[in-house]
Amino acid sequence: MERVQKYTKPARVFHWVHCGAFLLLVITGIFLFVPAAGFLAQDSWSRVIHRVAAVIFVLAPLIQIFANPKSAGASIKRAFTWGKDDLEWVRAMPQYYFLGDESTMPPQDEMNTGQKLWYTLLLIFGPIFLITGILMWFFKYSLPSAVFQWSLFAHDVAFILILLMFLLHIYLGIIHPMMRKHGGSFSSMVDGTVTVDYAKSHHGKWYKEIAKK
Repeated sequence: MERVQKYTKPARVFHWVHCGAFLLLVITGIFLFVPAAGFLAQDSWSRVIHRVAAVIFVLAPLIQIFANPKSAGASIKRAFTWGKDDLEWVRAMPQYYFLGDESTMPPQDEMNTGQKLWYTLLLIFGPIFLITGILMWFFKYSLPSAVFQWSLFAHDVAFILILLMFLLHIYLGIIHPMMRKHGGSFSSMVDGTVTVDYAKSHHGKWYKEIAKK
């Protein structure tokens, strides 16, 4: 099956490092978030792992930004640039994902609307993670009780929302029947390529551009 290049090696390395750090944050965060799992954090190793993973989670995108500011800026711009096709994608999304009907899905660019939503969520809630995490890590004993509790609440809300979106991202990118039909997107983060069929169905505008070249 014919394939086309979509992601560079640095982009794939960043993706897996960031993903690995996030999974560690999820696992160790659950130890603190769920009272029944609290005994797993009693030896404090989970807290150490949580903090190390948090540093990696923050540093990875910063390194990527400084290494390639032009690409990072373009990605942020694409995430917040919405047009008619994005609104049409949102309207057609229920039929596509729940009924498998892709006839009404509009052609998408290199970053499709679903990816824009995921990227935007990270850009919004990532800083909330960072700020509240710093407050609870370094100022735990000096913060007023009310401020600490609100920081904990905001941290947990951000955690729940990003975790739900992450699980949806995994399902739609790997498990969903329409992804399997078109070759899926998982391979794009392994070897950087996607099938031509997938490129046409999920990134039609982008595929037309690269096909001309």
